[in-house]
Amino acid sequence: MDKTKQPLGPLAGVRVLEIASMIFGPVAGQYLGDMGADVVKLEPPEGDLTRSIGPRRSPLMGSFFLSSNRSKRSIVVNLKTEEGQQVLRRLLDETDVLLHSLREPAARKLGLDYEALARDNPRLIYCHVTGYGSQGAYAGRPAYDDIGQAASGLAQLQSVIAGQPRFMPTILADKVGGLHAALGIVAAVAHRAMSGQGQKVEVPMFESLVAFNMFEHQWGHCFEPPLGPMGYQPVATASRRPYKTKDGYLALLPYSDDNWRSFFELAGEPQVMDDPRFATFPARQKHFREVWDEVERQAARKTNAEWLALLSQADVPFSVVNTLEDLVHDPHLESVGFWNVAEHPSEGLLRYTASPLQMSASPMQMTRPQPRLGEHSAEILRECGYDDVAIERLTAAGGACRGKDA
Repeated sequence: MDKTKQPLGPLAGVRVLEIASMIFGPVAGQYLGDMGADVVKLEPPEGDLTRSIGPRRSPLMGSFFLSSNRSKRSIVVNLKTEEGQQVLRRLLDETDVLLHSLREPAARKLGLDYEALARDNPRLIYCHVTGYGSQGAYAGRPAYDDIGQAASGLAQLQSVIAGQPRFMPTILADKVGGLHAALGIVAAVAHRAMSGQGQKVEVPMFESLVAFNMFEHQWGHCFEPPLGPMGYQPVATASRRPYKTKDGYLALLPYSDDNWRSFFELAGEPQVMDDPRFATFPARQKHFREVWDEVERQAARKTNAEWLALLSQADVPFSVVNTLEDLVHDPHLESVGFWNVAEHPSEGLLRYTASPLQMSASPMQMTRPQPRLGEHSAEILRECGYDDVAIERLTAAGGACRGKDA
């Protein structure tokens, strides 16, 4: 990519060393890379596990990896060797942000505990993404997305729909955690710019998802003693779902009094708003089940096309129920350039999503295509002071090398 024609990202000049696999850490790293940071992804000789997940045109370049590892460089380092440990030390000397998902015993064994690193580099920003954090009753437990959804109460909430706990069909815990990690790192970079001090940023999946879940569901337990049970019932109910029309499904969410009045006028039954249960926001909150039953009755009277024609002329929130495939050709996403297609040096044409963050002065954008395993090993080693002879010696010793796809 021709970087001379691209505006600098807000994190230009910040180097991130990512030692993380799967989704939690790599999602955070991709956000930082799209913000202009130089993200160096350190991988073992076999590569990130996600390289082997999903459709692929080349070995170790699966779709799962491609979706969360753009805007990065890849170096292969065997941290089980003395030579690899030496490379790690050199990399850390050039690092502003260490982002890792190693469990604490493994990190300490590698000398990657915060206290040791901060003594040598007090400006280092150290971000540890983890299941449960380093403190508390569950400290050190392993956790992945299913565990996070179960522990946070999210799986139990699905019982109102499925009759028993269910996982959401998306890796929500990892992605919510990744967003928190990126936010924490950006805040730490801003703090360092003001104070000159680095810090440790710990992002536990469990607490991240509980906090995410409790915005609305803490409910009566916002108060001490509680003023009611937990759970925001208008959303934690099987009645909350897309509504069946004559020929499909539609999401409808009138919100204000004007919205509701407009909806029933469009439905041809404006007198419904004369019912005290429907007339005001507090009344609709109290009688939400009756309200949604009435919406369901009205929705079934018209086709999707009829509703779209009516609702498009009003200010009533609505949407068709898209499939994943529909999103590729969604008119709005197409009009804002959300989908991008770019030529990858080895994988051909790839489709990727733009960042939803719109920043006028320092836009987020892909700065590099997704790296092949170990693609930048020699380049990064030279930046750390190794000459070609030393690089060959490291490769022969198994400390650092190109990956298995080289």
